[in-house]
Amino acid sequence: MSDTGRPAIEMAGVEKRFGATEALRGLDLAVPAGTVCGLLGPNGAGKTTAVRVLATLAAPDRGTARVAGYDVVREAEAVRRRIGLAGQHAAVDEGITGRDNLRLFGRLHRLGARGARSRADELLERFDLVEAGDRLVRTYSGGMRRRLDLIASLVTSPPVLFLDEPTTGLDPRSRQDIWSTVRELAESGTTVLLTTQYLEEADQLADDIVVVDQGAAIATGPPHRLKAAIGTRLSVTLADAEQLGSAVVVLSRLAGGDATVDPFERTVSVVSQPGSTILLPALVRELDAVGVVAQDVALRPPSLDDVFLALTADNNSPRRAA
Repeated sequence: MSDTGRPAIEMAGVEKRFGATEALRGLDLAVPAGTVCGLLGPNGAGKTTAVRVLATLAAPDRGTARVAGYDVVREAEAVRRRIGLAGQHAAVDEGITGRDNLRLFGRLHRLGARGARSRADELLERFDLVEAGDRLVRTYSGGMRRRLDLIASLVTSPPVLFLDEPTTGLDPRSRQDIWSTVRELAESGTTVLLTTQYLEEADQLADDIVVVDQGAAIATGPPHRLKAAIGTRLSVTLADAEQLGSAVVVLSRLAGGDATVDPFERTVSVVSQPGSTILLPALVRELDAVGVVAQDVALRPPSLDDVFLALTADNNSPRRAA
């Protein structure tokens, strides 16, 4: 039964096997209503399997999962009535128009002929596809096709939407269009679970991020908090490669960490300890004091790429599931 006080999406200790393959290993997840959660992880981390369990397309072997307050196993039909799903590949029919695709989805969801027509017109207007609505989908660009697929998942106005790598293979402009659509949905109160391999995408869209590796969550939190746990990256490019050793000593001392050297680029870089502050003027003075001539000095705040690499760098065992 629905409980409005619960998270819109939740998983507790969910395990899923496919034969000898462990897809999920005790995955925990909680997504508050009306927010966007980014589910990140390398290929085979279990992201798609998690979405399939939540969308009632695969039953968990152990643990519990609930969507909109309903159990995905015992109340699967109630879950299906409250979700939209856009997978990695567009599921629209390329042989008919965009408008007819939306009408077809409406009829399949039992909106009736009049309701399906009205909802198709409303969605095309809302997401700026009116002009393309009466063209065959085969004439659409990849980005337009993906937008139509996403819109088709909204025919029933679901409170929860699952987007499984919705911008894979799209050009930057098309990706931006999808981002705008997701932002609009979130602003209207839709809860979105977004799986993606584009870290910038998660940074742009997600209120919270869950990093998954080998079927388990290894980090959770807002993007700014995850990035704050990773130190700032400091890089120095030298005029003379013979001074690399001296630069390593200076950077390691200031940052409190081990420096790495790229002798071909004559660059020394180091990641500072979380919470520490390095001032560029102080670094330049320190280099100057030991006679090191820097051609370029860069201080870069941590990105989600840094977070992802730091969290998964030591996990080198084979990936187990899609």
